[in-house]
Formats: sequence, C-alpha cells, structure tokens
Amino acid sequence: MPTNQLRLPRFAADGGISWSWWRKLSKREWTIAAAAVAAALSVFLLILSPISVSRTFTNTNSGVASEWVPFTPLSKAKENSAFCLDGSVPGYHIRRGFGSGSDNWLLHVEGGGWCSTKSSCSARKRTKLGSSTYMEHEVQFFGILSHDPLQNPDFFNWNKVKIRYCDGSSFSSHPDSEFKNGPKMFFRGQLIWNTLMDELLSIGMSKAREALLTGCSAGGLATLIHCDDYRALLPKDANVKCLADAAFFLNEKDIAGNRTIESFYHDVVHLQRVAKSLSHDCLARSEPSKCFFPQEFIGYIKTPVFLVQPAYDFWQIANILVPDSSDPHGSWLRCKLNIFKCDSNQLEVLHGYRNSMLKTLSGIRQNLKVGVFINSCFAHCQTWAAETWHSPTSPRINNKTIAESVGDWYFKREAAQQIDCPFPCNPTCYHRDLTFG
Repeated sequence: MPTNQLRLPRFAADGGISWSWWRKLSKREWTIAAAAVAAALSVFLLILSPISVSRTFTNTNSGVASEWVPFTPLSKAKENSAFCLDGSVPGYHIRRGFGSGSDNWLLHVEGGGWCSTKSSCSARKRTKLGSSTYMEHEVQFFGILSHDPLQNPDFFNWNKVKIRYCDGSSFSSHPDSEFKNGPKMFFRGQLIWNTLMDELLSIGMSKAREALLTGCSAGGLATLIHCDDYRALLPKDANVKCLADAAFFLNEKDIAGNRTIESFYHDVVHLQRVAKSLSHDCLARSEPSKCFFPQEFIGYIKTPVFLVQPAYDFWQIANILVPDSSDPHGSWLRCKLNIFKCDSNQLEVLHGYRNSMLKTLSGIRQNLKVGVFINSCFAHCQTWAAETWHSPTSPRINNKTIAESVGDWYFKREAAQQIDCPFPCNPTCYHRDLTFG
C-alpha cells in the first residue's frame, strides 16, 4: 500500500470487526488508525443528527492539532531588491516532506486582494498584506497544507510552502512604476516571485518529481499568472500542475450596470505596471487590464489547471456584483453578509451570477487538462481549511470532497469535473456568516 494511503480493517465474515490486525501495526500506524476510527465514528454520529442547509462556517480548523511553522525571510531579498510594499523583507513558511513525499512540492500562495491607488497601497503598507513587520512569526498548516493523512490524504507527506503575500499585485508588479516623490512604496511583486523561486529551487525543489502550485483568491490569481513559468522551472519529467481556489474572478457588470471590477483592475494593472507579467498571447489581442481576468487568459495556459470555485462566492458578490457604490441604500447589506438573509429577488440575481460563471467556464471545461469543483456554497477559499478541504463533514459533490476531486485529477484516477446544483440544494455546504466578521 502506498505510504500516503490508509485503509481501515475490513469487516469479518460474521459481521463484526477482526481486531487481530492491530498487533502488526507500528506505533505511528496505530496512532493514525486510531484517528481514522475516531473520524469514522464522527461520521456515524453525524448520520444520526439532522443536517441543515443553514450550516454555517464559523470557527475554522477548530479542534485540529497542527504544529506551528516559523516564518522564513527570503535570504536574497535585499540583494535582489525584492521588497514588500513598505520595503520590508518578504518570506514564506516551509515544512519538509517525508517518506515517499520527500521529493514532492506543494506551494500555496496566500490571498488578500490588491491595491489600486497611492492611498490604498500606502494604507496596505501598515498591514501584514504590505509588510512582513506585521506578519505572524508562526502559522499552522491546515487543509491542503496539512501533514495529517486523515485531513490531506494525497499530499500529506509532501514538502509544503505557504507563500506570504505583501505586494498587492498578485506577485506581478514592476519597480519602474514606483513614485519618485512622496511616500516610498515598492512595487516588486515579480522580483519577489523570482527571488522566492530561486530560493526554493536551491533548497530541493529543483529535484521535484511531483509539484502542485496552489493559491487562494489573489494568490489563486498569482497561481494562474505564473503557472506556466513555474512548470518551466522544474524537471521536464516532473508531474507539475496548478490549482486556483476562489480565483476565477468574473468580468461582470454590477447590479447598477457599472463595470466596477474592470475599472478597479485597470487601476491595479496601470499603477503597478502589471502588464509585463501577464500572458503575451492575451496581450496581443486585449487591453492589459482585461488580461488580469482569468477568463481572458486561462485558455493560453499549457500546464494542467484545476479550479475550486464557490458559485456563490461572497467576495465576488460583495465586490463585483453588489459593490457598495451600486447599493447606496444598503438594501443588499444583510444578503451580502448571510445568503439566508437574501429575499427571492436577490436570490434570483445570485443565481444569474452563477449562470454567468458556468457559461464562462463552459468552453474552458472542454479542455481535458482542466479540472473543476464548483459547489453552491456561500464561501471564498476552501482549500486551506480542514473543514472544507477534507473532513467527515466537508462539502461534497457526488459524494466527493474537494481533496478527493483534486487528488483524482492530479493523479489521473478519474475525470474531475464536479458541478453542483443551485443553492440551497447541497446540504453539505458550509455557508459563511459574515454578520459578525
């Protein structure tokens, strides 16, 4: 049996469980098996309890043990002038793989939006999304970053890297756009990316046999932007793929008929000179800011890609479909915070947005290299949390968790194109309640 799989003992012929197998287990195997039995028991208890479609996501990763992983500053950041917005040194968190996963690498790019003006970038400098000074010195790894085989069955023993995000451009800005006067700001996203890749290659990634570049939200966009370049850095015989979580941002009009997100992306791209990092094929036919939208350039990506996307993405609803500027009287406020507070007319609008997403993805899904998991949850980013990635109570489509679907796609076990029915049909969803933050 591969080291990244664990099976519980089969039922004996008399209908009971044969327990003679436990004497043959090592201490580590016994511990894992015991945890698996506990997980199975929790499923049994869940079956006995009523499941409500109003299940909300409130306390991420509660009760799941994980080691703390320290922050590692980029060693050549100063030498390469690869700085966060405020000039501090960027970095990452790394946990080494073991066993059969020692030569396999999984990178996860942190999300956190973008800044589009001098003032918003200046404000961002005083947060962990613009300065390593404000970042946590240690973080815990959950979900797709977990080293627990019960939480992360296919990738648990790989080398894991959490890439911290502090440039405000999805690692795509260039320094020729920096201001000569006024408060100093460093637009060095691409330099950070290049320096980070060089460092990871030097500490073992250059020998990768399997590799998965992943990211959430703005980090997922960075994953798509840099996917083919990442593939080119690794050995030709390596199995390299990319996974973008909650990163398929639609170029749609808001409810007032304005192109709010397109205007915002235009400002980000032009302020930080992002065009130099975007798809050349896309730029040959479109204005640079449009090539910041995945729907415009994903067809040019040659490396296999998987999209994890909630059809009712609360970030997209609040910032693309119903930004504050489109709802001056606040009639959508309760709905944007909790999907169960939406009235029938508002739900109809949300279903329309879902339909637009599915229509936009329809052509992309014809590519056999593309995998998708589009559930009908009111969520945003589902791969980094134990509850939504892989647990007894995780969201499922056709009885598959996100982790199982991604594993099927990555290892070519079976086709992985999972599309959910419309809200509120899926009782396994975690629906985020943003009412209290």
